[in-house]
Amino acid sequence: MPEARVKCPTCGRLIEWSEASPYRPFCSERCKLIDFGAWLTEQRGIPGDTAPPQSGEEPAPPPEHPEPGKR
Repeated sequence: MPEARVKCPTCGRLIEWSEASPYRPFCSERCKLIDFGAWLTEQRGIPGDTAPPQSGEEPAPPPEHPEPGKR
């Protein structure tokens, strides 16, 4: 049975989903690290509620929304 082929989430290159691709779903360590960096710098995230503040911390202020027509 032929192996499935998937696109690397970072660069879009097609790779084989098999033991021959150690960085799957990425095509290379470079693409894996680029993706990891995006998560660390919060360019990527999972949408949802914000976490409650830890004890001793003040709650985060609500996000600012500019008034319509102002920037």
